[in-house]
Amino acid sequence: MILYLFDIDGTLLHAHGSGREAFDQVFVERHGVVNASEGIRYGGKTDPQIIREIFEARMGRAPTVEEIDGFLDAYIPLLRTLLERNRVIVIEGVIAALTDLAQRGGVMLGVATGNIRRGAREKLEAAKLASWFDVVDVGGYGCDSAVRSELVARAIERGRERGATGEVIVVGDTIHDISAARACQATVVAVATGADPADKLSHADVVLTSLAELPAWHASRFAS
Repeated sequence: MILYLFDIDGTLLHAHGSGREAFDQVFVERHGVVNASEGIRYGGKTDPQIIREIFEARMGRAPTVEEIDGFLDAYIPLLRTLLERNRVIVIEGVIAALTDLAQRGGVMLGVATGNIRRGAREKLEAAKLASWFDVVDVGGYGCDSAVRSELVARAIERGRERGATGEVIVVGDTIHDISAARACQATVVAVATGADPADKLSHADVVLTSLAELPAWHASRFAS
């Protein structure tokens, strides 16, 4: 069985900066710093990694484990509220691609995302995409590891436990998705709908302009 692992932000959906806004609000509430994530790039990074970068930039030190945990506990309810207010857009071509893959035999769908599991669920549910993914059993998250290659490896392990013994295909929109996939010996499909433009993604196995192109690529690769 082929295992597809999808990044979320910039690959499946756009959350209109809700995650960044929630991070900034938490930092104001807990540390009194306004616009704390200004100048911090979010694309392709894990939630704990972003928190560490903000602490180092604004506080001049790394956060403690307790501070990261407390930050994320405060972040989730704010994220939920902001997703409702700002709305979430499913990127063009996503539904068609997921529908096609789900209808094929021998394909399992999962996620590999820098979001912690609770944040991933909030975003997928807000976008009405949660039903496509088993976010309990098949996925890798920022709460598994702050290192993206390690969370991808964990997603692969979970897929293997569920019977995905075939090729692993990581789908993402950043150079970080590519490097993490390479570290795990996975095939990588880059889609130029998010943080990094197509020219920066050229070292992926294939670069798509839209996930609408994914079914044709799959059919060509697997002769199905």
